Amino acid sequence: MGKTSNDEFEEISESSEELYERKNIKVDKGQQPLRIDKFLVQRIENATRNKVQQSIEAGRVLVNGKQVQPNYKIRQSDEIIVYSDKETPGEEIIPEKMPLDIFYEDDEVLIINKPAGLVVHPASGNYSGTLINGVAYYLQQKNNSISEDTLPRFGLVHRIDKNTSGLMVLAKTPRAVTSLAKQFFDHTVKRQYMAVVWGDLKNDTGTIIAHVGRHRRFRKLFDAYPEGDHGKEAITHYTVLERFGYVTLVQCVLETGRTHQIRVHMKYIGHPLFNDDTYGGDKIVKGTVFSKYKQFVENCFEICPRHALHAKTIGFIHPATGKEMLFESELPDDMRMLIEKWRGYVTTKINT
Repeated sequence: MGKTSNDEFEEISESSEELYERKNIKVDKGQQPLRIDKFLVQRIENATRNKVQQSIEAGRVLVNGKQVQPNYKIRQSDEIIVYSDKETPGEEIIPEKMPLDIFYEDDEVLIINKPAGLVVHPASGNYSGTLINGVAYYLQQKNNSISEDTLPRFGLVHRIDKNTSGLMVLAKTPRAVTSLAKQFFDHTVKRQYMAVVWGDLKNDTGTIIAHVGRHRRFRKLFDAYPEGDHGKEAITHYTVLERFGYVTLVQCVLETGRTHQIRVHMKYIGHPLFNDDTYGGDKIVKGTVFSKYKQFVENCFEICPRHALHAKTIGFIHPATGKEMLFESELPDDMRMLIEKWRGYVTTKINT
C-alpha cells in the first residue's frame, strides 16, 4: 500500500490555534490481519514504528473509538483515528526560569493566565523567553524525567496571540495531551473572550460565519473568506455587553479556533478590535478627528497599548476524572482601565 500524503489529513491547518491534527483511516475490504503499528507505518508518510508505538501507548490512536495496544491486529472496515502533534517552527525548547501566573494545577493539567506581550512558543525571531520555555523549566523542576520526547512540546495543545491576554490550558501527561487535543479538535472546549471593538454594533447578539485563512497577498496576515473558497471554517458568536457609542464591549464565543479568528471576523463585519495594529484598529475608526476626541483616543491607546482582547474563560472535560472544568479570569488592568475611561467619556458627554 502507498503511503498517505499530508494533503489527505483531516487536519487543523496552519491557520489554527490548536496544535494537533487528526487522521482518519478506514481499513480496506480485503486487508489481511496486520499489527496496527506496522499498518500505520505503511500508511502515514514519514512515520516510524517507534513514533507510532509511542502514539499508541499514549492513547492517541483509536480503533472504532477505543484505544488499542501496539499488537492489535487490524480487521477489514476498522476505522482508525490518529491524533498527532503538528510541527511548529522554532528551535529546540530550552527550559528557562521565569515567573508564571499559574491559575490552577493538578496532576494532569496546568492553567496559566498569560499576560499580553508574551509569545507562547519559540519561532522565528523569538527563540527564547516564551511561555513554553518557562513551562518547560517549571515542569522539569517537578519531574526531571519530563522532556519533549515524553511530553511533546511540554504539553502545549493550543496557543493565543502574543498580545492577547488570558487563560490557556496545558497538559502535564500524555493522557492529558490526547484528551485535550481531541476536545480542541472536536470543538468541545469552551472559550469565551472579552473584546473592545470599534463602532456600535447593530444587534445585541450575532454569529459570524466566514472561513479564515492566510491573506492571498500578505502571507503574515489572515483574512475572511465568506464564500468558503479559501481557508478553514470559522464561526464566532458575539454578545454586546456594554455600548460606548464609538466603541463596544463584546463577549465572543469561539465555535472554531482559527488563528486571529476574532480579530479577522470583527474586521470583516466592520468592527476591528480597538488598537489592533494588524487589522486597522490602531487609528480612529469611529468618531470625529477633532482635537479633544483625538487626544482622548490617543490616551486610550496608551492605556491599552495592544489589541483589546482577553481570553476570559476556558472549560473542558478533565482527562482523568471526566468532570467538566470551567475557569474564569478577571480582565487585566489595561483593558479594565480602558473600559472605565470610555465609560467615563460617554457619561461626561451625556451630562454636558
